[in-house]
Amino acid sequence: MAADLKLNDSSLPLRRDVKLLGKMLGEILVNHGGSELFDKVEKIRLMSKTLRTHFDEDIYISLKEEISGLSSPMRKQVIRAFAMYFHLINAAEQNHRIRRRRQYHLQDDSIVQPASIESAVLLLKENNVNEVSIQNALDILSLELVITAHPTEATKRSILEIQQRIAGILKHIDHPLLTKKERKKLEESLFNEVTILWQTDELRHHKPTVLDEVRNGLYYFDQTLFEVLPEIHQEVAECLEKNYPTASWEVPNFLRFGSWIGGDRDGNPNVTHEVSWETLERQRRLVLKKYKNVLIDLMKRYSHSTTRVDVSTELLTYLEEKEDLFLTEEKKWPVKTEAYRRVFAIIIERVRLVGKSELGYKTADELLEDLFMIHGSLKKHHPAAHELKIIQKLIRQVQLFGFHLATLDIRNHSGEHEAAITEILHKVRISENYALLSEAEKVKILQKILLDPRPLLLLNEDYSAETQEMIKVFQMIKNAHEEFGKRSISVYLVSMTKSPSDLLEVLVLAKEAGIYRLHADGTLESHLHVAPLLETIEDLTAGPVIMKTLFEMPVYREHLQILGDQQEIMLGYSDGSKDGGTLTANWKLYKAQIEIHEMAKRYQIGLKFFHGRGGSLGRGGGPLNKSILSQPAETIGDGVKITEQGEVLSSRYLLEDIAYRSLEQATSTLLLAVAHASKDPEEGQLREHVWEEAIEEISSSALAKYQSLVFGDPDFLTYFTEATPLRELGDLNIGSRPMSRKNRGRFEDLRAIPWVFAWTQSRQLLPAWYAAGTGLTSFASKGEQNLQLLQQMYMKWPFFQSTIDNLNMALMKADITTAKEYLTLVEDKTIAERIFGNILEEYQKTKGILLKITGDKELLDHTPNIQESVYRRNPYVDPLNFLQVEVIKELRKQDDPNDELLTEVLLTISGISAGLRNTG
Repeated sequence: MAADLKLNDSSLPLRRDVKLLGKMLGEILVNHGGSELFDKVEKIRLMSKTLRTHFDEDIYISLKEEISGLSSPMRKQVIRAFAMYFHLINAAEQNHRIRRRRQYHLQDDSIVQPASIESAVLLLKENNVNEVSIQNALDILSLELVITAHPTEATKRSILEIQQRIAGILKHIDHPLLTKKERKKLEESLFNEVTILWQTDELRHHKPTVLDEVRNGLYYFDQTLFEVLPEIHQEVAECLEKNYPTASWEVPNFLRFGSWIGGDRDGNPNVTHEVSWETLERQRRLVLKKYKNVLIDLMKRYSHSTTRVDVSTELLTYLEEKEDLFLTEEKKWPVKTEAYRRVFAIIIERVRLVGKSELGYKTADELLEDLFMIHGSLKKHHPAAHELKIIQKLIRQVQLFGFHLATLDIRNHSGEHEAAITEILHKVRISENYALLSEAEKVKILQKILLDPRPLLLLNEDYSAETQEMIKVFQMIKNAHEEFGKRSISVYLVSMTKSPSDLLEVLVLAKEAGIYRLHADGTLESHLHVAPLLETIEDLTAGPVIMKTLFEMPVYREHLQILGDQQEIMLGYSDGSKDGGTLTANWKLYKAQIEIHEMAKRYQIGLKFFHGRGGSLGRGGGPLNKSILSQPAETIGDGVKITEQGEVLSSRYLLEDIAYRSLEQATSTLLLAVAHASKDPEEGQLREHVWEEAIEEISSSALAKYQSLVFGDPDFLTYFTEATPLRELGDLNIGSRPMSRKNRGRFEDLRAIPWVFAWTQSRQLLPAWYAAGTGLTSFASKGEQNLQLLQQMYMKWPFFQSTIDNLNMALMKADITTAKEYLTLVEDKTIAERIFGNILEEYQKTKGILLKITGDKELLDHTPNIQESVYRRNPYVDPLNFLQVEVIKELRKQDDPNDELLTEVLLTISGISAGLRNTG
């Protein structure tokens, strides 16, 4: 538990901010609960801090006694005080990230921030990568980030908004020219925000609806993404023009955001076809509002007069033809010589009428046409060396966001499609019980249906409610294409894909809605990508065979040809990790990508891998740029798609500067990787066969170890449910989706998110590291040369480096001393001691081998900023863990759970989540 805190000079301003905020919190505690509350919190804090510096058994016992001696209402306020500290420190750390970025920008041009777009372009230039190779890389560059409503954000939106305001005030306090009066005013504002934070209810009182989640997701587009995405593209263009001035650059729209919120049906009965439609409506309303605001601003700015400048003939003709057609006299711009303002009046009105009248724009391309016309006219009279960037930015925004804002992916479980198809085929007497047929028989029937232009559905047939809803979902997709454009919904994801028929079933349902259509003359239409989601270890192994079967199927191959010979494949990091452990899952995922990529190449099919990563380490989490680098190098040019879930959204996209930095790092990494692979494809792969053999052996050992505990120990599930707050998580109200796919209490049905969330709360973090130590140690113990090979792999192979770094982070955030406290919650002490003994032994084994591989003396020595952040947080997380154990113990003794006790448990869960940052 004890550790030496290694301070680093660059964090001095951060420590100053934390001290200031801590002092304010102390004053608020005195104001709220008197010196008794302050003294109690301070006593526990100092004891916890002392233990982290130097472990002492007597102090440890005293701390536990102090905590067990607390009772409500004092205990509740102590919990809130420690949880509040993390909301403050999170705001301070976010501001410090912004501060570090600004410090780079204030230095002379010779110092460039690492992992910036400028640093990537300079590196390309230093490595003599020519303009053609870079443009080739840009042409295939593709990064799509998909926001989801996965329930791992335990912090309420109100709290996040206060954190946002606190970070903003801290940023202003940094200004070197502040007067004493200005500083005092800012510090008063800061104190008021901290007070409001203390006086705000941290917990949600009801589960959010799906549309609540939609509203929360749209918040990030409204606050940051609408502005930041075009700025990233602009920065790429400017850096290339600066460093390669003789080339003419075309920067395509390589960075986009999509969404699952309102489209993800897997295990969530609340996502209906009406909800999806309303989601699309809300997305359109937001993007049109954003366009209207920019257009009004442009109309104010572009006051050019035709008595001073010559506008284009095209623009004058446009006014002659369109002004009377689209505007009444009252809505026309009154000054005839202000041509641009007259045009903007027309555009604003047509944007206002989108979806409401025939006079509104039908497509975003029509709006783009008008904007390009204005831009072309401006170039006739504006100095060429000084571009009018606001209109350029708006053009990029319309290209990126269209009238749909973000592509909505639709996802459902393969079993749901099978059930619908079974009923439909039974009604038309094609198959008595389709679900019981062999895979070969299913494929034969489905292909025959797809090759028949006649519809399958019976009019006015009394289908079950579930099948009717399934049919309506596909009809909704067809209608969405007509109303919002085909980009509004372009991919249908099939969870738990286990065979080719799982994808063909979706095509049959699409056919019945007219999204997939075979005409009588033999021509085919297909407007929906169908993507398998490979999740379990078994599915990942079978993935290449499933896709090969489909690629060799004429009916599926023709569907792909119409879609540009492109196939999307989603890889699930959560269930694979739950099924086989983090190390094995990551290797199986990596291996599946290589095999499917090579196979698709033979069929001349382009791939896009969609990485279903969670925020937590046990679900594939970690820094976005490192996630990209850890993929097989040869697949990066295929395009990268990654989920952004739960607490990741607020940590990366709540503040504009941090959103920019996160996306800049990802763009920089991707540009370098794709350009390097484009210049030298062979060298771009950067891995040796002996490394692959090593990780294959390590993975086998780790898998056996993991499954011997999770599936082989009959008491493991009992230990998990009792030694973690799993039972209490369902009351946290952080998502609209149930914790289990089916309420049967089976391990297989438990979702990966509560699985990871519960282990994280108890500080065991088992899904993020368990069994890796056995795999690595068993390999290293076979000879010194094996350890040297692991060290070489860590230095030279991004996949292995990312795996080891994430294991380091997991062990750093885990705490075995604190975790041991949770054993008191397990009724059978023999089970508790035996299983915890297994976990403790594996923890020590994992830590030992990681330090040998990295060459560090302590975990995370090579990343001092992260290491210091964890050290700074631990003394405040520990009391929350001790408090959580005490309150859960009391709660579980009661036949009729006390609401106040449950609230205290939920407050500890929320506080620990804020303290550890990535939770589920």
